[in-house]
Amino acid sequence: MTLSNGTSDGTIRWGILGTGFIAGLQTQDLNENGFTVQAVGSRSLESSKAFAELHGVMTAHGSYEDLVADPLVDVVYIATPHPFHHANALLALNAGKHVLVEKAFTMNARQAREIVHLAESKGLVALEAMWTRFLPHMVRIRELIQEGAIGEVRKVVAGHNQSLPKDPAHRLNDPALGGGALLDLGIYPISFAFDILGAPERILASASMTATGVDRQTAAIFEYSGGRQGLVDCELDAASANRAMVIGTEGYIDIEHTWYNQVPFTVFGVSGEVVERFEEPVKSRGMQYQAAELERLIRAGETAGTILPPSESVAIMAAMDEIRRQIGLSYQADAAVSDAVVSEEGATK
Repeated sequence: MTLSNGTSDGTIRWGILGTGFIAGLQTQDLNENGFTVQAVGSRSLESSKAFAELHGVMTAHGSYEDLVADPLVDVVYIATPHPFHHANALLALNAGKHVLVEKAFTMNARQAREIVHLAESKGLVALEAMWTRFLPHMVRIRELIQEGAIGEVRKVVAGHNQSLPKDPAHRLNDPALGGGALLDLGIYPISFAFDILGAPERILASASMTATGVDRQTAAIFEYSGGRQGLVDCELDAASANRAMVIGTEGYIDIEHTWYNQVPFTVFGVSGEVVERFEEPVKSRGMQYQAAELERLIRAGETAGTILPPSESVAIMAAMDEIRRQIGLSYQADAAVSDAVVSEEGATK
């Protein structure tokens, strides 16, 4: 069985689609925690073989089609940049494979719905790889909120700001590759707001753009019933401490730098007293927990869990669609045209 500590008995076999940076991180965490990485696929057999040798993967395929057709692969981890998640996920699902799809799940809600509907029709799991959701500190935060440790939650504040490559040709700055702060960085605080408060009733967004036409920085207010708010922001050319806070009527939770990793947090009472201090280091980077959840779903014969159901991934993409509408950011994928045919390797999430 898949154990609660993020390990596996190794009976479910994984295929890695893509050989970029994020693929290496996920594969390392899988290898270190008992998961079976059966195969890797790339559009370049040379790249696939190099990845397989580096990470001890048994089989290297020279195409994505060969990877998803491999009868020894049960689950495909989609590790390409987000403009290609839609096509890659549909390819794997149509081959009868469960999928773990990197975030942002897709480019827009339409693509997300298509993935989810196909997975449901085939009885397969399509899980968004928002690894933060499954980390032990986030599990404990949800427990504390459910227990009423900080009273009624009134506000969530979270940001994700990094100083990233400024080359106009870099993927992060290229609209053809889904560049911009929102989809790469903003997905984290937006998903966190959804995790704690759910889908907002209203969104107010503002942004400034790069010379290449993608968002350099974006901020949004999520409004909820009863005056509750989510304040989220992201930026790709200036770094910050990247802390997060959940504020309630009886106290608040302060999550330290960098909040979306497995880091300590402190629960404070209304007078500033420490109610709880949570510090629980994890083995590896922590990406094994999302893989363990996917394996749990497979064994349970379920296609949706409670931590991040597919319907919520669709709702998150719909919220990001609305933010992009307000800030005037559109992509080729927003038209009824298939994903652009450009380089699919080297995701850097």
